[in-house]
Amino acid sequence: MHEPLTAAEYKAIAAGLDLPTNAFIDGSFRPSHSGKTFKTTNPATGETLAEIAACDATDVDYAVAKAKQAFEDGRWRLQSPGDRKAILIKFAKLLEDNRHELAVMESLDSGKPVRECQTVDVPDTIHTIRWHAELIDKLYDSTAPVGANALTMVVREPIGVVGCVLPWNFPLLMLAWKIGPALASGCSVIVKPAQETTLTTLRVAELAHEAGIPAGVFNVVPGGGKDVGEPIGMHMDVDMVAFTGSTPTGRRFLRYAADSNLKKVVLECGGKNPAVVLDDAEDLDLVAEQVVNGAFWNMGENCSATSRLIVQSSVKDELLKRIGAYMREWKTGDPLDPENRIGALVSKNHFEKVSSFLDDVKTEKLSVAFGGETQKGIYIEPTVVDGVTPSSRLFREEIFGPILSVTTFETLAEAIALANDTNYGLTASVYTGSLKKAVRLSREIRAGVVTVNCFGEGDATTPFGGYKESGFGGRDKSIFAHDNYCELKTIWIDVSDRSVDETIR
Repeated sequence: MHEPLTAAEYKAIAAGLDLPTNAFIDGSFRPSHSGKTFKTTNPATGETLAEIAACDATDVDYAVAKAKQAFEDGRWRLQSPGDRKAILIKFAKLLEDNRHELAVMESLDSGKPVRECQTVDVPDTIHTIRWHAELIDKLYDSTAPVGANALTMVVREPIGVVGCVLPWNFPLLMLAWKIGPALASGCSVIVKPAQETTLTTLRVAELAHEAGIPAGVFNVVPGGGKDVGEPIGMHMDVDMVAFTGSTPTGRRFLRYAADSNLKKVVLECGGKNPAVVLDDAEDLDLVAEQVVNGAFWNMGENCSATSRLIVQSSVKDELLKRIGAYMREWKTGDPLDPENRIGALVSKNHFEKVSSFLDDVKTEKLSVAFGGETQKGIYIEPTVVDGVTPSSRLFREEIFGPILSVTTFETLAEAIALANDTNYGLTASVYTGSLKKAVRLSREIRAGVVTVNCFGEGDATTPFGGYKESGFGGRDKSIFAHDNYCELKTIWIDVSDRSVDETIR
């Protein structure tokens, strides 16, 4: 299932794609109310892929009304857990049947290497839907120990209409992280994909409806942040918003909630993630491989990317030598060629933002250990910059591109201080041969996910989210994600028999 095809096979699939272009509301595709559209382009070539319906507040109102109607009449939430589970498993099977099409569509729309889409994003998307489907009939409600005169139940109920606002870096996977637990819980969803990457979300909604998810339960409203995102955030009939994206935009959704109906908000935002390498790390080849993967996976367009290498000075030179050797495997070029591991950045604007950090390298007279060049179009070579200090923008700001900064330390206390010297707290990696040091670092680094002697985000069973400005309100993935999309209700039933009590007296 996960093996990539050849470049020729991927190009043939691309040539035959029938791209979705309209909003998906109440079980069918429909143009925007205004008739307006926006272009979605292939960032690798600059060519227009399609003209997508540019929705606005009118379309949001319509979608929310349909989602609310579907929720209130119970066409989805009142189905038995087993029935909802069966439909979501069928949905996952349809995603699997269309996996090559989805991988190519994702690559064309985002610039991501198709190999990565085929072997990581699509299979993880399918697994996420299946995992949450299987959880539906395994989540138990509970009772409370209130004595003999009452029966108390603590039950989960679906929260209602959920707005899912997605980023452009992992369109399929972030969609699954939201809709998996939301649909499993019985909610109705309104999805706003990023304008840069709309295509796969529309196709997934069509497959969900084909699998049997009722009309009105899964809606997709394409468009810009001001036209679609803000109306979702401000809508009085949207009960909850799940957002992944930048911290400044996440803050907006908190304001929208405060200014509307105090809807629940769960944010997964940015990161400036350290990889801390101690001089007792047992295998520097493994460390180099993991650091390279963490820094350059998905072109560094990843909130959990390892963008800061914090390394003990005595092993820095040797580690950089081995990092350089592994970087030779990371070829840059056409995303539809599975030999390439670095594709195009998602847009010209984002390319210019990431390129500005290369300008800082020259201004600050830092040392470029590897890379440092841009290529034709909007490609940036994987780059390693040495001698970065905590005052540098490269150390402090989220780059969201394939640039790794290197900073040295001498003591364990200094390493912890450098790792925590950030407004973010999403992920971190620790490399050491000492169990005691690994535990101490894992405990003292303020991040939502800490990996030891590897880079990663866990799997579907583990929660994902961050401290400080990296997150708010909940976690994606795992059983804990279901808490985002449910309300807790206490039901207290008086079972005392007062007539009996009176007779006894």
